[in-house]
Amino acid sequence: MKPINIGLLGIGTVGGGTYTVLKRNQEEIARRAGREIKVKMIADKDLDRARSFADHDVIVTDNAHEVTTHPDIDIVVELIGGQTIAKNLILEAIAHGKHVVTANKALLANHGTEIFAVARTKGVMVAFEAAVAGGIPIIKALREGLTANRITWIAGIINGTSNFILSEMRDKGLSFEQVLAEAQKLGYAEADPTYDIEGIDAAHKITLMSAIAFGIPVQFSKVYTEGITKLTGEDIRYAEELGYRIKLLGITKRVEKGIELRVHPTLIPVRRLIANVEGVMNAIVVKGDAVGATLYYGAGAGAEPTASSVIADLVDVTRMQTAEPMHRVPTLSFQPDLLSDTPVIPMEDVETSYYLRMQVIDKPGVMAEITRIVAENNISISALIQKEPSSDSDRVSIIMLTHLTVEKNINAAIARIESLPVVTSKVIRIRIEELNN
Repeated sequence: MKPINIGLLGIGTVGGGTYTVLKRNQEEIARRAGREIKVKMIADKDLDRARSFADHDVIVTDNAHEVTTHPDIDIVVELIGGQTIAKNLILEAIAHGKHVVTANKALLANHGTEIFAVARTKGVMVAFEAAVAGGIPIIKALREGLTANRITWIAGIINGTSNFILSEMRDKGLSFEQVLAEAQKLGYAEADPTYDIEGIDAAHKITLMSAIAFGIPVQFSKVYTEGITKLTGEDIRYAEELGYRIKLLGITKRVEKGIELRVHPTLIPVRRLIANVEGVMNAIVVKGDAVGATLYYGAGAGAEPTASSVIADLVDVTRMQTAEPMHRVPTLSFQPDLLSDTPVIPMEDVETSYYLRMQVIDKPGVMAEITRIVAENNISISALIQKEPSSDSDRVSIIMLTHLTVEKNINAAIARIESLPVVTSKVIRIRIEELNN
């Protein structure tokens, strides 16, 4: 049977890993796919690097359009990243009737609805397992393995850089700035780490998972996003004392008012498996009504882990390309004409629990004044701790844990607490997720 011909756009870390694994496991992959999957073309600005990978019969070019328009290419694998050039190349490939495999979460989170619609009109597939959590097959699990379930929530550690930083801060007692510098030195963080540490990368990923889990359009603009840059060793230490661990989570939930879609630092009980995921590893918990909670753990980045997901998509497309579009697994799991208009609710309407920390002047009546404000905003306190002041200070830290409450009530309470003359610091607020129902 005629091989499936692949055109690789980009032979960087992931592209190089994809070529290497395809070549190394060629026979095994062909047995799974039912025919050989062969790289026929590579496009990269660095021709020398491309040639260092390419076998003698592979066409190497620095013009990506030659790949997207070549009549012999069946599947275009986009691994160049970015949103402008990559989007144009993907749309060009689709226009020429080619299936697309991509690891580009930023592109799909922002423009996925448009790209999927164009692909549907051309009868081609867009696969993106590698766009979320590297080598963890979470997209396939959501689209296929859990298809019998009404998914209620997803919570994931889906950015390895942030998880490494938080793990090191906890283990070594170092500051955020010190660990970030270490992460950059080790290659875990980019020279400009903004997407990782500000939660944007995780927001791209939870956007895609939310769309697949709940059958809604891709809506990155509606994700509440908060990074880890303001976290201190003090809060990480206090969280541990209270039986929690702080992780940057991507969270999406089906609730009565709509869909929650958010990324932020979160206190998780230490007894939860996901709380014990350390370093650059990723983990995602999915709760379905039939199966309960399921955990997916593994490498969230790297050449060969991500290549594993790219090649899994290549095998899926190879298996399914001869099927009529109506018989293929839908891109977002649900049939495209049955996507829901369920709203993504604003952050102020989200209900969760909270960790609040503030510094106050140590004098009688302060605690009573703060608890009065909390009560007047319909917030119930589950724990209240006052730390001992240091010998040379009249200021103490108060730590408060709340029961479930609505974000807008917490916002109102924080504003009033910070206006008190006896409160000498901004109120630190970290959300709590028990992840047990």
